[in-house]
Amino acid sequence: MKKKAFTAVMSMALAGSLALAGCSSSSETSGDSGSNGDKTVVKMMHLWPEGSANAQYSIVDDIIKNYEKENPDVDIQTEILNNEQYKEKIKVLSASNELPDIGITWAAGYMQPYVDGNMFAPLDDVLEGGLKEEFVPGTLEAFTMEEKTYGLPLELNIAPVYYNKEIFEKHNLEVPTTYDEFLNVVETLEKNGVIPITVGNKDRWTGSLWYMYLADRIGGPETLNNAINRTGSFEDPALVKAAEEIKKLVDMNAFVKGYNGLSNDEAKGYFMNEQAAMYVMGTWELPNYTTSPDVAEEFKEKIGYFKFPTYEGGKGNIDSFVGGPGVGLFVSEASKVKDESKEFVSYLVEEWGKRSVTEAGVIPATKVDTAGTDLAQMYIDILDDLGNASNITLYADVQMSARVADVHLNQIQALFGGQSSPKEFAKTQEEALAAEK
Repeated sequence: MKKKAFTAVMSMALAGSLALAGCSSSSETSGDSGSNGDKTVVKMMHLWPEGSANAQYSIVDDIIKNYEKENPDVDIQTEILNNEQYKEKIKVLSASNELPDIGITWAAGYMQPYVDGNMFAPLDDVLEGGLKEEFVPGTLEAFTMEEKTYGLPLELNIAPVYYNKEIFEKHNLEVPTTYDEFLNVVETLEKNGVIPITVGNKDRWTGSLWYMYLADRIGGPETLNNAINRTGSFEDPALVKAAEEIKKLVDMNAFVKGYNGLSNDEAKGYFMNEQAAMYVMGTWELPNYTTSPDVAEEFKEKIGYFKFPTYEGGKGNIDSFVGGPGVGLFVSEASKVKDESKEFVSYLVEEWGKRSVTEAGVIPATKVDTAGTDLAQMYIDILDDLGNASNITLYADVQMSARVADVHLNQIQALFGGQSSPKEFAKTQEEALAAEK
């Protein structure tokens, strides 16, 4: 399942509020933010319960305790819910303008109603003094609207090309750095009866990853973004060309048979069972190739990854990735302790970045110094690549409204399935985007 929830368009209804009373796993939430004797009370809600997300819970809990030791006049009070309960309660609290001082948000479409409702405080002042430079390029943009930053991302996922080194070696194949070399890999594998690429396009966003990379490598990272934000067009020649390259891969039998009817989990099985040579997926898969006790060490040793190759004559950079940040932190515009909340958010982001990989296996949105860290080599390599990334292009469907995202994903499936030509693919999405304005 894709680990993001950015395209949801929220209802602000109060439905379900009674059912939520008592969902908290923390009792430290009574009273208003502000003064508690000689201490300033800052109220925070997050979604990592001790039982189901112990590693993240422990990191945040320890950071809070350390902050309170360093700032004895501040009392950070937490309310902790699981993921779905959290989303529902935030809706309820927003309806009465009673958001916590600090909370968790997702980017783009999820965040839009809160920003439009003036519920999230701009955090650009927090980024001054060097914090902005600590983030991987492209991550803050996902939490930026109207040139203001309303959330600070904690997590980041990118989608490299995972590959089976043993299969490559058996067929005398080198890791491709150009798209022509990549096509040669596909052709060689297909001729030798090996599935070149597995993709579960029943879920649609999986195919979008392939399209986005081709759009990036051919047109550069701004072309697709401009089409979506309406400073450009989806019928840009580079975006049509990217669709033509998808059709070419389909015609080459590059993808596992029946891909449009396979879920991502089903398609992943072909890679895990060593039937397919390549698999593009987010870095949330890294534990399967490094640390998971449920996966054989012999298999882990066979898996590597490479950056999506450059396209001859294209404007894209091999150090540009498709991906996006996970959850981030917001500060309530209505908070009575906004300054204190911003100070803690800054502290939390920096400390989380130092600990999340080694203690929870979660890649942070901030750059990580891998020197001296006790990590699997693949984690180190990914983190070093992120530190040198020229750009992170946010998932296309995340950038779009829910309605247009559905058009995009349906067209991805139609393009892969041959029901939509490259030009029809582009035209249909351009019309859907134009209709939004």
